[in-house]
Amino acid sequence: MFGKKKERFSLEETNPELHKQVVRSLRMVFDPEIPVNVYDLGLIYNLDVDEDNKVYIRITLTAPNCPEAERIPGNIQNAVAETEGVSGADVELVFDPPWTRENMSTAALLALGLI
Repeated sequence: MFGKKKERFSLEETNPELHKQVVRSLRMVFDPEIPVNVYDLGLIYNLDVDEDNKVYIRITLTAPNCPEAERIPGNIQNAVAETEGVSGADVELVFDPPWTRENMSTAALLALGLI
């Protein structure tokens, strides 16, 4: 009845070009409360892919009680699923480890005037 769970691999290691395209798509998704995209904000914890090019994204939010908690995961899933070469996307929202400012890229820190 249920199919065998497909093996997942690191997207960056398995398909660097597709990884670049997925990251490009993720950089088009913004947290509406913070003028920084979800990738540079450090909300993306993991990007895996299976043999059918379905991408599995492990994400977090800046806080568990984030008012955009219902919208951001769906926006991420849609953006990745619409990326050329991706057959689908699955988003898992986690809070362990918790997000910290250290997750942010230098570009995000600069955009927010934190460095």
